[in-house]
Amino acid sequence: MALFNRKNNDAPTATVAVDPALAALTGDYAIDPAHSSIGFTVRHAMVTNVRGSFGEHEGSLKLDGSNPAGSSASIDVKIASVDTGIADRDGHLVSGDFFDAEKFPLMTFRSTAAEQLGGDKYRITGDLTIKDVTRPLAIDLEFNGSATDVYGNERVGFEGSTDILRSDWGLTWNAALETGGVMVSDKVKLNFDISAIKAAPQAA
Repeated sequence: MALFNRKNNDAPTATVAVDPALAALTGDYAIDPAHSSIGFTVRHAMVTNVRGSFGEHEGSLKLDGSNPAGSSASIDVKIASVDTGIADRDGHLVSGDFFDAEKFPLMTFRSTAAEQLGGDKYRITGDLTIKDVTRPLAIDLEFNGSATDVYGNERVGFEGSTDILRSDWGLTWNAALETGGVMVSDKVKLNFDISAIKAAPQAA
């Protein structure tokens, strides 16, 4: 189901019929934080993975089934809500060694483009800002479908991931191990599992 624009500069221009089911998804959506997760996985001490998530975030999606290139996404994540299951570690992450949450309370993503990779797989590109650094980021997503929940809310779901080098955003703290290597890997996997609710149409 094509929600975003598929790039194909070599194909001749043609009129493509709009899927009615797809067109029905067109609208503004609010990300439901109670049923969504934004998390990360990072290698610790060269031997194991530490997983964490951000409990507080909000965002919106604009889906245009008739003109997929008009779709967009915006997400704000509260850094102080980071949770790895260890309070001392979370405290270190929000300190000046890492995120400096007091000075930079939000991590943000603003999309700039999107494309279909095939089937229900998509890639959304945008600007990720951590601390005072903004860099482009591409996220591969899978569209999980749409449904009306028991409260009558129209929902859509996406999940996906991408890898970043945290040093690209100024997160450079580390410690050398006696056996070689470092305490925290530079590579971090970001994970997204998003459920979004369609906004009611505004009265004319």
